[in-house]
Amino acid sequence: MRIAQIAPLAESVPPKLYGGTERIVSYLTEALVRQGHEVTLFASADSVTSARLVPCCDMALRLNPDIVDAIPHHMLMLDKVRQRAAEFDVLHFHVDVLHFPLMRDIAARTVTTLHGRLDIPDLVPFYAAFPDAPLVSISQSQRAPMPPVNWVGTVAHGLPAGLLPLRHRPKGDYLAFLGRISPEKGPDRAIEIALRAGMPLRIAAKIDKADQRYWREVVEPMVKANSSIEFVGEIDERKKATFLGDARALLFPIDWPEPFGMVMIESMACGTPVIAFERGSVAEVIDDGVSGIVVHSIEEAVAAARRVDTLDRAKVRRCFDRRFTAERMARDYVDIYRELAASAPGSEDGNLAPPLSISRRVA
Repeated sequence: MRIAQIAPLAESVPPKLYGGTERIVSYLTEALVRQGHEVTLFASADSVTSARLVPCCDMALRLNPDIVDAIPHHMLMLDKVRQRAAEFDVLHFHVDVLHFPLMRDIAARTVTTLHGRLDIPDLVPFYAAFPDAPLVSISQSQRAPMPPVNWVGTVAHGLPAGLLPLRHRPKGDYLAFLGRISPEKGPDRAIEIALRAGMPLRIAAKIDKADQRYWREVVEPMVKANSSIEFVGEIDERKKATFLGDARALLFPIDWPEPFGMVMIESMACGTPVIAFERGSVAEVIDDGVSGIVVHSIEEAVAAARRVDTLDRAKVRRCFDRRFTAERMARDYVDIYRELAASAPGSEDGNLAPPLSISRRVA
């Protein structure tokens, strides 16, 4: 199939450091190319891909100190997409809401993955105004706050099977926290859990400008006051294998309706169990008692940390292999693409390639 992937411009594809959506776009794009599809990626010029790259800004916007407003750059990208829309069987958007008015007349050939939280009141009238736009959720729990919309599937995120190796015996004696320093991610909870469990904690995390005050006033004092707590900063993809693989467990003490939580499956790929609060997608991602332990309080998390070594790390990895590879993610999306291409108006009028059989998978 001829597939367009439209990525956010905040980070490159894949991102140099933190960037969940852009990382998933990269994994999906590369898996689709491996499966034999003709893929065009609209992204920043510093992206690296085996697909055809259409550069839409010179570099990732977050890394460009001259960028004040990201919206004009995204609108220019969407104009490029619109001009070339007839070249593709399906256009897959990952940019939240910006494209909906521009693509209304070709909505049947588009699909939009919603990567963020949907419990924001401002979104309800927006999505209600575009009831025909095909949407994909990344977990069932993510859908709960939405008005009736055109859901065409739920596709869980996936990682390349060889990206993060299984570590049978972790070399470290610590708990890990990986992600972003923000109240909803719960790094202060992670510190409290580690201290009460009597275990060291290593924190690898990004600090956004919006969370600087929370870092200075809440988290940083806790780190400085306890020698068993180490803040290592933002890490890249190459360091994740060691950071996660050598940990006894990953702490995921979230306090918000997490749409997915990719760090959970990154940890599982390393064989490292996840101790996670039951919010958002957690119960859908974690096989409780197998790939991790789902908890409801700090007290339960402390108890889980003390018994997490009883979980079999090989079984944790098998849960990942069964459910969360990029190849599985790509196949799930291809099923959706084929259904859209087969039912889209004009799919056989010469503007689009003839649709493939929905039951056929590209090897």
